[in-house]
Amino acid sequence: MTPLASLWLPILLSAVFVFVMSSVLHMMLPWHRTDYSKVPNEDAVAAALRGFAIPPGDYMMPRPDTRAEMTSPEFAEKVKKGPMVVMTVMPGGEMNMASNLAQWFGFVLVVSLFAAYIAGRAMGAGATSMRVVQLASATAFVAYGIGLWPNSIWYRRSWMTTFKSTVDGLIYGLITGATLAWLWPK
Repeated sequence: MTPLASLWLPILLSAVFVFVMSSVLHMMLPWHRTDYSKVPNEDAVAAALRGFAIPPGDYMMPRPDTRAEMTSPEFAEKVKKGPMVVMTVMPGGEMNMASNLAQWFGFVLVVSLFAAYIAGRAMGAGATSMRVVQLASATAFVAYGIGLWPNSIWYRRSWMTTFKSTVDGLIYGLITGATLAWLWPK
């Protein structure tokens, strides 16, 4: 067993390395450029939605209020007519990327912490680099990649977008595992 306190530097550095790689994948490469399609007649759709003053939040339509309503012919007709929509409404105004980036870094740090914790509980100081990479990378990959699959299963998010994010998760997992192995206590 390796104490978590002795892994603070690889935890922090792996989070920094993943954060930088995610910036490269999302901002510098065209890999995620097609994740979201543009809504046809965007200005008219935005103007129409603005008129409803929908508060920020997650929405689905049609959405039944009860199980009984979900099985009603009226609800079936709404589904048949479409459109079926799952959407997140964000507040208008200026985007605060600093807040999003800080939250993302916090998430990356937590994933690195758990990957180090699990690897540290399983292996002591002097563990082989390959074993550290295997266990820490697998742990981080599950957090970064596999956790996204329910969005495609339940909310019909594009499987291609989920696949690309899963590949990102594999890259992030390998970075996490390699960093922990590099700085693993001897």
